[in-house]
Amino acid sequence: MPSDTPRRTRPIVASISAAALRHNYSALRAAAGMETLAVVKADAYGHGAALCAPELVAAGARWLGVTSVDEGIAVRHALRGAAADIPTHILVMCGLWQGEAGACLDHALTPVVWEPYQLHLLQAEGERRALPSGSVPVHVEIDTGMARQGVKPGAALHDLLTCLQTTPVLRVDGAMTHLASSECAADPQNTTQMDRFRQALEQVQRAGLRPAWVHAGNSASLDSGLMPHALPALAATLGTRPMTRTGVALYGYALPLESAAPHVEPHLRPVLTWTTRIVSLRDVAAGSTVGYNAAFVAPRPMRLALLPVGYADGFRRALSSSTHQPGGAVLIGGRRAPVVGRVSMDLTVVDVSDLPDAAIGDEAVLIGSQGAEHIGADEHARLANTSMYEVLCGISDRVPRVLS
Repeated sequence: MPSDTPRRTRPIVASISAAALRHNYSALRAAAGMETLAVVKADAYGHGAALCAPELVAAGARWLGVTSVDEGIAVRHALRGAAADIPTHILVMCGLWQGEAGACLDHALTPVVWEPYQLHLLQAEGERRALPSGSVPVHVEIDTGMARQGVKPGAALHDLLTCLQTTPVLRVDGAMTHLASSECAADPQNTTQMDRFRQALEQVQRAGLRPAWVHAGNSASLDSGLMPHALPALAATLGTRPMTRTGVALYGYALPLESAAPHVEPHLRPVLTWTTRIVSLRDVAAGSTVGYNAAFVAPRPMRLALLPVGYADGFRRALSSSTHQPGGAVLIGGRRAPVVGRVSMDLTVVDVSDLPDAAIGDEAVLIGSQGAEHIGADEHARLANTSMYEVLCGISDRVPRVLS
């Protein structure tokens, strides 16, 4: 009897290294010297949160960060298998919206809050369930300079703290902020933001609240040494526990630091290897046009390989080449095979003229290593004039993720 679930047989896959992911978390946690929240938002930066979250918990992560309630639910479901017996907190970093309070409580998610309406949503749901006082943990985000989300210290924070007095079901379990310029440790904005954070925490304490956690930072602030230096000292003065957060570094990447040498340099391993295979080969004569709009004209007889990957998979159109402008490349047989012509929606052509043994079925590495060669998401980002974050998150759902 035929299955209703189609098998994924298209020769394209993103392999996720469990060993590399566990190594990275352990290295980052050791470098931080404090509790370290592992960010698995945006489907673990394109790596597959359902695969990565249990591995991170197995590596020691007790806090995971997601964007939204629906992401949190998916991660909680993933943990009910391999990591079911390990207590894990899931922080909903972008807050909650109308109709989400029930699901937040059902799945033991900890929401970030900064708007009074978010408190009222949770309080109403807690009252409906007759929950006891202080049973719903929340983390209050302080806007110290991003002007994105969070409550400003001073009058706005006072109003939110006053609102908390009318929502007794809630418990302020954490207070947090986010830095705008952490990849530049010497940027005075970092000092300004941490000073504002300290002042806000003192304001929280004067209101009679003592969060169990204070946290800030990201991968760059850990790599630069900013958080390992500043956050424990701040927490110690307030008698609470410090926690930092790390995202893209978990997956083996780091932003280039500016104006300061790194304080800590944990050896990170790329977690994702994205591959496809040659599905067709052809020889073309000099003067032949290749791809849409004849952007590439063969300057000599060439042997070309066809790969079943395109921009609908996240292999960016910006990796295209033309007759006069080189583009991206893939790895075949341990060597670089340049992209020829325009990357189309589903297909890409590469030059294998210097690889006489290339054959149908041979592996082509889009991101990853082969032999002594390596192509990273940062290389794609440079060619596409974007960030590695966008490249990794842009690998589409039709590329299956497989734990290796």
